[in-house]
Amino acid sequence: MQAETTVLRDCGWIISWNAAEERHEYMQGGDLAFRGDRVLQVGGRYEGPFEHEVDARARMVMPGFVDLHAHPTFETMLKGYTDEVGSPNFYQSSLYEFLFLFELDEEGMRASNEVALSELLLSGVTTLCDISVPHEGWLDMMAQSGIRGFAAPMFRSGRWFTRNGHSVEYAFDEPQGRARLETALSVVDAARAHPSGRLDGVISPAQIDTCSEGLLRDAAAEARARNMPLQIHASQSVVEFNEIMRRHGRTPAGWLGELGLLGPDLTIGHGIFMDHHDWVAWGARNDLGLLAESGTTVAHCPTVFVRRGISLRHFAEYRAAGVNMGLGTDTFPHNFVEEMRNAIYVGRTVSGNSKGPTAQMIFEAATVGGAKALGRDDIGRLAPGAKADIVLVDLMHPAMRPVRDPLRSLVFSAGERPIRDVYIDGRQVVAGGRVLGLDREAALARVEEAQARSAAQVHKHDWAGRPADEVMPHALPFARVPAPAPAPVPEVASGAAEAEA
Repeated sequence: MQAETTVLRDCGWIISWNAAEERHEYMQGGDLAFRGDRVLQVGGRYEGPFEHEVDARARMVMPGFVDLHAHPTFETMLKGYTDEVGSPNFYQSSLYEFLFLFELDEEGMRASNEVALSELLLSGVTTLCDISVPHEGWLDMMAQSGIRGFAAPMFRSGRWFTRNGHSVEYAFDEPQGRARLETALSVVDAARAHPSGRLDGVISPAQIDTCSEGLLRDAAAEARARNMPLQIHASQSVVEFNEIMRRHGRTPAGWLGELGLLGPDLTIGHGIFMDHHDWVAWGARNDLGLLAESGTTVAHCPTVFVRRGISLRHFAEYRAAGVNMGLGTDTFPHNFVEEMRNAIYVGRTVSGNSKGPTAQMIFEAATVGGAKALGRDDIGRLAPGAKADIVLVDLMHPAMRPVRDPLRSLVFSAGERPIRDVYIDGRQVVAGGRVLGLDREAALARVEEAQARSAAQVHKHDWAGRPADEVMPHALPFARVPAPAPAPVPEVASGAAEAEA
């Protein structure tokens, strides 16, 4: 069957890719044509044959976003519970006291994933690195959504826990870690062979402090044998920084370098607590140079950290050092445009500089930065030969107007609301602001049921045996319902009383 051609005619604005200058640029007016899964033409008048024509005069046409770091099968159901938690005894991190309070069953994971995938598509994400625990139907759900998915099944040889709320301990089980690595390898191989043709894999040892040296070395070897990217959580807490220093006498970045993991195929999830961060009070300043020289990427996820008063120090400094930067959602809501806005505001606040970062910097991280980390030069850009991963933004949406600079209007004012249509591989997956391949409303009901089941078990996982409502109380106290007033005694008119007498 011959591939069909679609023309987006007379586009109001196009964010095109200038390959010679290696940058995104605005075009006003012109057509964008794609045949099958590939872009044919960007700009000018398309005069070739076509099967479908779309009036794009009131649209900004831009490349789809690359979400480099997300946990869609878990984070969705934490909404309303972990929004405002953090542990002062663990440098404000929520990892050690709160992260594993919730145990999610497979039905809950499937429902959570469907909701998160819907949110991602509606916010313009066309490529996702999904860092999750393997579960039944995972790959098929990604394929059903239409997203370009990189499955990153987590594995580790140890776990952290706290007995008292102020110290972190580790328990290691190396055979179990090896078994989980083998499971992960079977999943990524299945993703690469999936009949949808849009799935691939990422080798993802879960955290630097929960993986043994042998497991990390073997994970890297397996990834490189497959020509597959690597991603690991590292430099995500002061506790972890100090633990890696205690074990190895190296910063987390230094330890990854010593193991041979740093390189253009490695993404560090978060990468906040490097040796220059003021919270670690370290004397050396080598980590950013190690990342830049090796070509390692940092997946920046500002929202999940800024909720706890934690931030990268800082986005523009990493960029100035030459570090490739990508963006991820990590937590609820899985709203990529909000994540971009938060990255800008947090970066400017921490740097004390209204120019650092700019909307241009963040857009690059959200597109070509993430693509580079995944080893792809055919996504995150609109150019002939690139994948037809395309997002259409309604320029007439009130939050976009006046349209002097549409990218700024999208990021700073409108958010995801004016995103109307999304194509991935040339196939429409969002039409008129509605996800075509998933049932978001039904999935939301199932997530609520899963959340209730999990919350009822929180006391079993909390170090002090506390129930969920004690560990994570509501934002406001509940009002005391006053006792009903006694019924008034009916009054009898004096004349009537005398008559009765």
